Amino acid sequence: MGLMDAPKGMRLHIGIFGRRNVGKSSLLNAITRQEVSIVSDFAGTTTDPVEKPMELLPLGPVLFIDTAGIDDVGALGELRARRTMQVFDRTDLGVLVTEAGAWGDYEDGMLDEFLERKTPVVVVFNKSDLVDRPAPVKRLEDLKIKPVFTAASEGRGILDFRQALLDAAPPDFIDNPSILGDLVNTGELAVLVVPIDKEAPRGRLILPQVQSIRDLMDSDAMALVVKERELRNAIERLNRPPKLVVTDSQAFLKVAADTPPEVPMTSFSILFSRFKGDLVSQVEGTLAVDDLTSGANILIAEACSHHPIAEDIGRVKIPRWLTQYVGGKLNIQHMQGHDFPEDLSGWDLVIHCGACTFNRRAMLGRIMRCRQQGVPITNYGLVIAFSLGIFERALQPFPAALEAMRAAQARRAGRSPAEPVTAGLPDDVAVDDLC
Repeated sequence: MGLMDAPKGMRLHIGIFGRRNVGKSSLLNAITRQEVSIVSDFAGTTTDPVEKPMELLPLGPVLFIDTAGIDDVGALGELRARRTMQVFDRTDLGVLVTEAGAWGDYEDGMLDEFLERKTPVVVVFNKSDLVDRPAPVKRLEDLKIKPVFTAASEGRGILDFRQALLDAAPPDFIDNPSILGDLVNTGELAVLVVPIDKEAPRGRLILPQVQSIRDLMDSDAMALVVKERELRNAIERLNRPPKLVVTDSQAFLKVAADTPPEVPMTSFSILFSRFKGDLVSQVEGTLAVDDLTSGANILIAEACSHHPIAEDIGRVKIPRWLTQYVGGKLNIQHMQGHDFPEDLSGWDLVIHCGACTFNRRAMLGRIMRCRQQGVPITNYGLVIAFSLGIFERALQPFPAALEAMRAAQARRAGRSPAEPVTAGLPDDVAVDDLC
């Protein structure tokens, strides 16, 4: 896979914001050297965010998001503005575009949004060929933000803009957290259990599996990839136990049964809870499953918008297992892609996928929104492990998360944190139903 084929979730997300007709689209076209955005003399031409992946050396793969101006008026303008504001949730690096000499309350408000989110920002005064260079904006001076002056339609100032992007890029993008590298050391072996079902296209693996294999290789560790019914035989053939077993969450029970108890085991989804979000927060959120009663309102959110199959994990299996666990009918709603409610009141629990197609900032933004509104949020793998009674087993590789879980359990139930979690499905649920 070439660098330009890097998944969107692995790219630095650069959001371009500003009033209508300040030249956001022209700026994007100039730096990408392609007509990826519609440019015209009429204000408000861009209606929906336009995404453009590219290679921005030395940062590597980035994703530019050109937004609609959010000073629109009227019903359509409000829709555009709402979609533009959603882009803030997935922006790693912001670009605030204004016209030379036109800084005002609007730009101050946008800058406040970036500062509140602690999102690094580059300020661009575009169309600087039309007026004299403005006097320095005192607030930018106070914040030590050095603006860039461009005439994007003529290609002027673009190299300065490019350098400003490189200078402002967040350090944690360069130092991405590891998926498995800190769990499986150099020369050690991880066994990856990969069921092949209808959602895995012929000839391909799904994204978390591919990224996990690559992460192990980058760490000079080894990966053994097997299907769930080959796991026991594979482990018996090894002359020493693997360092870790990682499974697709759908095969959790069978893999737990076939993995020796001394070998740590978890799922790809739980790994991605840590890689893309905040594992401790989502572990604590999982405990809210015990509070669910018949009629509870549950939101199941997926980052991607794949076409669901008959036994889809989010639409069929998780609802079925949760319904069995709770022992009553649940009100479940599904959302895909970038759709996520601003107002979470009324929801008893949010269950999110592993977010393999999101960048980490977007997932952390959703977790933060849930926490601010007092709504527990968990993750596919976590809620599956909890409902199947193997929650502690699945958290074995993550001591901090395991400790947080026991402490939260103790607070909720008034017992010692050392006592085990005993949640699980009824005894009559067959393992074959889960694979």
